[in-house]
Amino acid sequence: MNVDEEIHQLKQEIQRLGRKQNDGSYKVTFGVLFSDDRCANIFEALVGTLRAAKKRKVVAYDGELLLQGVHDNVEIVLKPEPEAA
Repeated sequence: MNVDEEIHQLKQEIQRLGRKQNDGSYKVTFGVLFSDDRCANIFEALVGTLRAAKKRKVVAYDGELLLQGVHDNVEIVLKPEPEAA
């Protein structure tokens, strides 16, 4: 799986596990994502996929490197898809 495919899969998992917000974004905590069995089986390096998605402005979260336990309560926001014109 290449990076684009992993980011696409990450978006689906955040939508599955997260809460939809009024602006169309989804929020999930790092701890929920990290401890989910399905995510553990999909993503070889969840933190790396999150960093790539953040760099591409697909997701937003505070900090650079997320660590299990230390950052379990950090909210990850999947930004809403731009509406087609």
